[in-house]
Amino acid sequence: MSLSFEHVNFHYRGTEIGVHDVSLGLNSGELVALIGPSGSGKTTLLRLTAGLISGHQGRIVLNGRDLSNRPVHERHIGMMFQHYALFPHLSVADNIGYGLKMAGVDSPARRTKALEMLELVGLSGFADRRPAQLSGGQQQRVALARALAYGPQALLLDEPLSALDASIRGQLRDQIRLLQQQFGATTLLVTHDQEEALAMADRIALLDQGRVLQYGTPTELYENPLNETVARFVGLSTITPATVRAPGEVDTGFAVLACDTGSHASGSAVKLLVRPEHIEADPLPGTVNRIEGRVTLNRYLGSFNRYDFMPAGSAAPWLGEARHAPQTAIAVAPEHIRLLAA
Repeated sequence: MSLSFEHVNFHYRGTEIGVHDVSLGLNSGELVALIGPSGSGKTTLLRLTAGLISGHQGRIVLNGRDLSNRPVHERHIGMMFQHYALFPHLSVADNIGYGLKMAGVDSPARRTKALEMLELVGLSGFADRRPAQLSGGQQQRVALARALAYGPQALLLDEPLSALDASIRGQLRDQIRLLQQQFGATTLLVTHDQEEALAMADRIALLDQGRVLQYGTPTELYENPLNETVARFVGLSTITPATVRAPGEVDTGFAVLACDTGSHASGSAVKLLVRPEHIEADPLPGTVNRIEGRVTLNRYLGSFNRYDFMPAGSAAPWLGEARHAPQTAIAVAPEHIRLLAA
């Protein structure tokens, strides 16, 4: 079931806050993550899709149906909230079957479906417990089972993992993704977690101040950001002012580096982007783009070190990642340098 946003505009009354001319298309079965800073319009877009707020311009189309004037219960959309919104007085099975009850499905069929869903989310034997008897991770899985139980045409996930401990987020993130693929549910995910978006999504839309800055695959946003805002928001990076010295060369003020300067003319101001995993620690003398300096801060993270390296003559450090932090020098291969408009 495809989902599309066609020039969608919405402002909260008396403000300019909302979404501005948003156009996005989700293919059937695709999971698209909405990311961006607080107030960027992510949750607003989700709530407009669900019908929890109204009054927008443009069209929101699900499987060929314009949702604009349809009430919530006619949209055939499953939604999983940040805090799960389970009914405390109902059993786990009754929570899962609630949407089916509203659709007129009889009690035995609801019970059968609830047991099937509990099997899928690894909670067999929990049907007659109450939500208060479950851990946060178990409640999250019940909420997911409820959202999928009646076969929605689209699934909306509003920061589904943000209330959970880091120790179980990765496991449940993967479980959500596997179930979403198994059900073929066209899914819109709102998250503040970059890693979550990169790991789960087929495509990512980065919003800022209600506008879409870039829409593409995780690889496209990470490796080829359209501008500095995207580069800073998606993943860690070093972004340094530079000037194109000649075709294939940029001058950072403390070093002349070889890289693909593309269409940037000689003399033009640019921003040089390097991801931390592309920085080589302690390269041999004579290595292309070798930069001398010193480590000013090192963070041991188990399988690798994340460090700040201050190049000689630079006013700001470069961020690198390696099994061992460098001693006196780093290098970055020309193909791993991206240039952004200043």
